[in-house]
Amino acid sequence: MQTNLTQYEGKTPGDRTVMHVLYGLHTLAWFSGGVFAVIALIVNYLRRSDELDTLYLAHHNYMIATFWWTLLWLVLLSPLWLLFILPGAIAYGIIWLWYLYRCIKGWMRFNGDRLP
Repeated sequence: MQTNLTQYEGKTPGDRTVMHVLYGLHTLAWFSGGVFAVIALIVNYLRRSDELDTLYLAHHNYMIATFWWTLLWLVLLSPLWLLFILPGAIAYGIIWLWYLYRCIKGWMRFNGDRLP
């Protein structure tokens, strides 16, 4: 039985560029009202489904998890906006900093060919 080795080819520079663009979209999501994050999330899911490389798979999963955890915290803490403006703003600021930290940390680790 022969194996088709063409499906196991290494990553191309284009694959790395896509990952950098995805990290960039996630990082800039707050400036687009989350639209960039949704676009990146869709591409993460599409690319992850065909991914064989452990590094790329781990980073897709990392970006997906970051998005969903951020959304969960935004929804859970949204009542603070209804009760008091300042606690809502502080909570959203902390979430924004956490999201930014996760994006930059993941991006730097990907750039160094390390798992997130």
